[in-house]
Amino acid sequence: MFTPKYVKAKEMADQGAFGRIYLVKQAEKHFGPHADWFWDVDRSGGGVFMDMGCHGALFCWWFLGRPPIRSVFCQMGTYVHADKTQGEDDSICIIEFDNNSVGVVENSWARRGGMHDRAEIYGEGGLTYADLHMGNALPTYSEYGYGYAVEKAPSTKGWTYPVYEELWNYGFPQEMRHFARCVRGLEQPIVTGNDGRVVMEILYAGYHSAGTGAKVPLPFRPKGVRRPIDLWRGNR
Repeated sequence: MFTPKYVKAKEMADQGAFGRIYLVKQAEKHFGPHADWFWDVDRSGGGVFMDMGCHGALFCWWFLGRPPIRSVFCQMGTYVHADKTQGEDDSICIIEFDNNSVGVVENSWARRGGMHDRAEIYGEGGLTYADLHMGNALPTYSEYGYGYAVEKAPSTKGWTYPVYEELWNYGFPQEMRHFARCVRGLEQPIVTGNDGRVVMEILYAGYHSAGTGAKVPLPFRPKGVRRPIDLWRGNR
């Protein structure tokens, strides 16, 4: 909602550039979080789907105009980091909306090579791709390595894609400015508590879907669940 490329894509879609949108895809992938608590499902509640799937789910729902959600289907597994977490390190989530559009959310802590953050928009009259890094990167080769390329990149030897104006490209300053103006009463929040509730319902449904192997219709309001990930691990 603040990332410049994503905001521009939404602006074009709202102007009718792509006609009726039928598919929105968002992917956020890297090789794992910096802070140890993310790996601990007792503190985090889940793995990569809990960590970053919330971003992609909200993006798809927001981009399509917040339509009612019909169902959630999710697949996940722990493929690379089983030595440090009981949580999933890779997930794919398909969200079906009542307007016959689909959102696809891909997340990974298992992708080597640094951060990957990309959205794809498909309509009956056009499409657009928004890659947060490739359009703002310098293709670089180094035998020796150097200081910093991009978030989550563990090495700078060989081919790398150092990003400039990284924080601005993510939309962090824009987000903080909006927050400060809301606190001062100069703007109304563009994301509300209800948005967070809807995203949490998608996450719970996604874990339940991954555990049962079935689509989960919404609304989905499970009772007595201590951690979202229990809906996946408890049904395996």
